[in-house]
Amino acid sequence: MSEHTHDGDPSTEVANVPRESPVGRLAATVERLSREVSRAQAEAEGRALIELAKGILVERLGCGPAQAARQLTELAEQSQVSPLEFAVDVINQAARDRMSEVAEAFLAATAAAADEQAAESAAVRLRAAESGALAADDTQAVADALLQQALLPLGAVAVAIWAAGSDGSLTLAGSAGFSPAEAARWRYVPPDVATVARSGLTGPDGQWFMSLADTGLPSVGRHQYPHGGRVAVPAGTGGRVHGVLEIAWPVPLAPQPPQVVRQVEALAELCAHTLETRMPAPGAGLEPRVLPDAAELMDLADGLHDPALVLVPHLDDSGNLADFLIQHVNDRFLDPAGRPRAVVNGTLLLQAYPMAAGESELFQRVERVYATGEPFRARRMNLTALVDQVPLSAVADISISRHGNAVLLIWRIEDETARLASLLQHAQRLGRIGGFEENLLTGEITWNGQLFDLYGRPETSTPVPLEQLPAHAHPDDAVTIGRFLRTVMHHRRPASAAFRLARPDGVTRHIRVVAEPVLDTDDRLLMVRGACQDISAQHWTEVALAATRDQLAHTEQQASERDRLTLQLQHAIMPPAQAPLKMDGLQVAVRYRPAETEQLVGGDWYDAVVLPNRLVLLCVGDVAGHGIEAATTMVVLRNALRGLAVTGAGPGQLLSWLNIVAHHLTGGVTATAVCGLYDPSRRTLRWARAGHLPPVLVRDGSAAPLPLVKGILLGAVPEARYEEAETQLAADDTLLMYTDGLVERRDRSVEESLTQLLTTVRTAPTTLDQQLDRLLTYSRSDTDDDTCLVGVRLG
Repeated sequence: MSEHTHDGDPSTEVANVPRESPVGRLAATVERLSREVSRAQAEAEGRALIELAKGILVERLGCGPAQAARQLTELAEQSQVSPLEFAVDVINQAARDRMSEVAEAFLAATAAAADEQAAESAAVRLRAAESGALAADDTQAVADALLQQALLPLGAVAVAIWAAGSDGSLTLAGSAGFSPAEAARWRYVPPDVATVARSGLTGPDGQWFMSLADTGLPSVGRHQYPHGGRVAVPAGTGGRVHGVLEIAWPVPLAPQPPQVVRQVEALAELCAHTLETRMPAPGAGLEPRVLPDAAELMDLADGLHDPALVLVPHLDDSGNLADFLIQHVNDRFLDPAGRPRAVVNGTLLLQAYPMAAGESELFQRVERVYATGEPFRARRMNLTALVDQVPLSAVADISISRHGNAVLLIWRIEDETARLASLLQHAQRLGRIGGFEENLLTGEITWNGQLFDLYGRPETSTPVPLEQLPAHAHPDDAVTIGRFLRTVMHHRRPASAAFRLARPDGVTRHIRVVAEPVLDTDDRLLMVRGACQDISAQHWTEVALAATRDQLAHTEQQASERDRLTLQLQHAIMPPAQAPLKMDGLQVAVRYRPAETEQLVGGDWYDAVVLPNRLVLLCVGDVAGHGIEAATTMVVLRNALRGLAVTGAGPGQLLSWLNIVAHHLTGGVTATAVCGLYDPSRRTLRWARAGHLPPVLVRDGSAAPLPLVKGILLGAVPEARYEEAETQLAADDTLLMYTDGLVERRDRSVEESLTQLLTTVRTAPTTLDQQLDRLLTYSRSDTDDDTCLVGVRLG
């Protein structure tokens, strides 16, 4: 939502109305009544705090209400504070709650500065905000009370109270300081949407942002206060987060002192009491009472096929979360220590599993789910040492979710032996490995099912003895198999061999066999055991790779030859170094730097030639793409422009003709170019451009590009017109034409690279050649593209 300003602000218009007019009198009456309502509300909240303090004095002094009122007034006069401030002090001393802790923090922080009045004022604000919140009918009224009583004095301008849903969503339960339209737009935030309020759920201390603009996160009122500070603090009680308190400042927020942070946390806790649903009564006893949420989960757990526990929060005497009571375990529950279900059921989670808060962090996971409502799931979570003094090495799939005020914990603990056996079976299946064992004394042979599959034989058939292996192999592999059998059977050493297996179905498989002998105590050969693996895929892959390598070698040779010819062609037309062009009062030098990678041979070109009419043709260009096509197109355009220039036409007309050549005669290739004609008698340069960077003029220690003229790149359209410009040159001027290979970088814009170029050329060396060499040396281009550079210096 964006901010809107109105020229006709109603408040401004009313302020300008004369007081004696009917509208003026009505506005004054409304203003007076508003002040009276605010004053009456403040007095009512103050009276509520004073009456509460009187009640405390009645209980402590054993006196009547009237005497307590006199005592309160006399003690306030002796302390030189107002009755309201003294009443808040009495309440803080009696309550010893979070509000009193915050007040003590303010007193401790301001004692050195002798500013006790500020601390007492903060204590009054907190108690007034608490009184207003407790008297409020809904969360919206709570937000109004917090903003007016506690947050405006801190410089805040708006507050939002978010209720956290069990699905991870956020609902705007109340707000103050934000426009009604903005609050309506942010009424609901779906789960998993990153906002400032959601960031407050990630930690117990919340998030403090100096400026909302720095977060990159959306939030309510981001257009009203785009650069102001933001605070998002979790609002929770009893270990459960019920929502978030979000506060907005109009300006960037500086780091706040600890007492202010504690004040905000106390206000968040006050919001939590407004948001929370009914919790189980605190106490050390483990009452058998079953909450409705837990009762529904118990029915759900009993219908699951996985072991499950139903947990309810167990609070200490202060109302803080201390543990979770195992309310119920289903009949499929298996205790990691092997204890009966009855022993675990009805006990505290940390009592049944004292190490759950240690290495496995199981308790912290349950606590987090209960606090935020966000479910947790993990596969193969390590539960080692879950039970103290019971050696365990359990791995389980864990699922934790909150339903109302109860938590459902599901764990499926794996049987390590069964898991390893399953892994072995899967490994054999995926690797196409079959195992065998042959007893040489009894003649008994054992194959697994995978080996029968490799041989293409049914499992009801008789396994093949090792000695008969040559009969089932390709005749050309008989020598290899014989050597393998002699090593295992006679030399009694492990061995391996690869052979071609001829199956009954006519299919030939490539097999690798590995075997080892098993000896008795007298070194007699008892049995041979081993494995066979189908390596057909590997064999044919190696054959295909060999063929591919041959093809790649041939292709690389062709590509290398193509690149060599392209490079020779380019160097023949565009030599990297060329003798400078000199005439009276003018010196022209050119440079060409090929791409560092030969495969990136491009289409950059330049030309500097004296025409028959004594004008000097100066041009650079860049054909799109790389390779032989770009190089041949470059030759066509360069020669075409040189031939067209003898007609005496201007640079704009020359580029128009060159555009026709590029569009119709080069297969639709596009290019950029700058074309200039220098008149030595007038010392003027007429030039035009086709989508190319303009020339740079260096004069008296400064450098700047020539004013841009319009001109589309060559070959883009069938016909095009190009604007011309004329520049008057002076003695000692240097003019530079170049292609983008001199300045182009991947990590910055062309404008930034051009600025760097202008900085480099301001310092001109003694000769033009030295200046061009210096530009190529200090060029920061990183695109490995060709570079053409033409320099003109007037004498």
